[in-house]
Amino acid sequence: MIIQLIKKYRSVISYLVFGGLTTLINIVTFALLNPVMNYQVANIIAWFLSVLFAYVTNKIWVFSSKTQGFTALVKEMGSFFIFRGLSLIMDIFMMWLGISILHANPVLTKIVDNVVVVIANYFFSKWYIFKF
Repeated sequence: MIIQLIKKYRSVISYLVFGGLTTLINIVTFALLNPVMNYQVANIIAWFLSVLFAYVTNKIWVFSSKTQGFTALVKEMGSFFIFRGLSLIMDIFMMWLGISILHANPVLTKIVDNVVVVIANYFFSKWYIFKF
């Protein structure tokens, strides 16, 4: 029974594991850079590094994408970054709201922000990028 559940929800479980690691990369990078630069610049650098990691792990282990040819790979990667760019807009807005408007702790704001972004990114990936 447990094995059937794992097989049935393999992509969700994998997404949560690799999404957790992606989120960790994002938060740690932000936490390291935030004290030495503007929080939005630190946020964008953290986003970029975590999206690179996310693309590779999502392609290989979460959605088992088997793109054929360079053109298909570029299209898939482009879609991934475009949709992640949409979530970056959400991310930038939530960071601005939490830090500049609500004066919340930057790292705590980043953690809350990442929960929303991870959920949005799963649906973007499943329905639009790595269609299976």
